[in-house]
Amino acid sequence: MCLVDTEGLIQVSKIRTSVLAALCATSLGLVAACGSDDADSGSGGEGGDSGGSTLEKLKEEGTIKVAFAGEIPYSYEEDGELTGATIAIDREIYKNLGIDNVEGQMVEWDALIPGLTKGEYDAVSAGMSILPDRCERGAFAEPTIMYTSTLMVKEGNPKGLNDFSSFEGSDAKLALQSGAIEQGYAEEIGIQDTMTVNSAQDGMDAVSSGRADAFALTNITLKQMAEKNADAGVETVGGFVAEVDGTAQVSAGSTVFRPEDSELREAYNEELEKIVGDQAKFEELVGEFGFTDDERPPEDLTAQMLCDDDLEAANKAMESKE
Repeated sequence: MCLVDTEGLIQVSKIRTSVLAALCATSLGLVAACGSDDADSGSGGEGGDSGGSTLEKLKEEGTIKVAFAGEIPYSYEEDGELTGATIAIDREIYKNLGIDNVEGQMVEWDALIPGLTKGEYDAVSAGMSILPDRCERGAFAEPTIMYTSTLMVKEGNPKGLNDFSSFEGSDAKLALQSGAIEQGYAEEIGIQDTMTVNSAQDGMDAVSSGRADAFALTNITLKQMAEKNADAGVETVGGFVAEVDGTAQVSAGSTVFRPEDSELREAYNEELEKIVGDQAKFEELVGEFGFTDDERPPEDLTAQMLCDDDLEAANKAMESKE
């Protein structure tokens, strides 16, 4: 009950109920407002109410949990060990930030960003292509690795396919991995006869079994899959840069963080710049996975360009490396 002293002249029992209610509400509002300020000042932005940023907590714990998609050669497990090109780069960066242990959680491609948003892990380390719609849901680091696409086809390439444009006027069926950038290209170009698969393995199986005439994905992934599965009866047509409405599509992948973890992302970017700015260091980390200087991002290319779908600026940045 709220008690109001009006110079001792009016007893509480005689104060009109409506006045008491108003005064109580005002008092409660002031308390709530004070409580809100305290909560805000205690959250510190990044890191929530627990105090300290995500980066500080990860340094203290010495471990970061990342999601990976099991796509060779980007991020996958081999003999129970987490490995791949993006993992190699991330391990180097996190070590330099004072985080020595990188733990992995395998997640289906379409669930990578949703799981990150829910706090199931600290980052996505899958070489995910930087796309405008993804930028609305996650915060990408600067470009880490460049991509070209390819088609996996039956040995001998009976349909004579070589890139997306070769499907025009063809009766060939194209397999696409759900959520992969090649799926978006095919839709924008208008390729009609397609099927969706959940993984690179499923795509290769579709071609091998004859359920699809081709499977589109990143060049390095499918090239290595074809080489390691000689009995599957498949081959790749070579890397190509997709074109949509006559514009070359610049494709670069990177690690993804929660938007609120800006301190962690900025610290990551500082270390990443040292790697992509040094050809020898870049190749030292990713060379064993089949990557070369061709996959090293140009200095002028930024994640913001790709988030904004500014292909004119992105293509100019690509020219600066040539």
